[in-house]
Amino acid sequence: MKTIQVTVDEDLLAKLDQSEEVQRDGRSAVLRRAASEYLKRRRRIDIAKGYQRAYAGKEGLGPEFEEWEDEGEWPIE
Repeated sequence: MKTIQVTVDEDLLAKLDQSEEVQRDGRSAVLRRAASEYLKRRRRIDIAKGYQRAYAGKEGLGPEFEEWEDEGEWPIE
């Protein structure tokens, strides 16, 4: 692991220090988990945006699938 320096607002730090999880596991462990969860969430968002960009076109699935588009069952949104 690598030690880093992070600037945190005093009110946020006080609230963080009051949590049971921080008192049990320590700030570093909690902040590592928070950073990991953030990166997982960002990855899911980026993947979803990629799908939206890929399927945003109005031309459908392309000429090779023209006859099959009506055969599929699409989920109800």
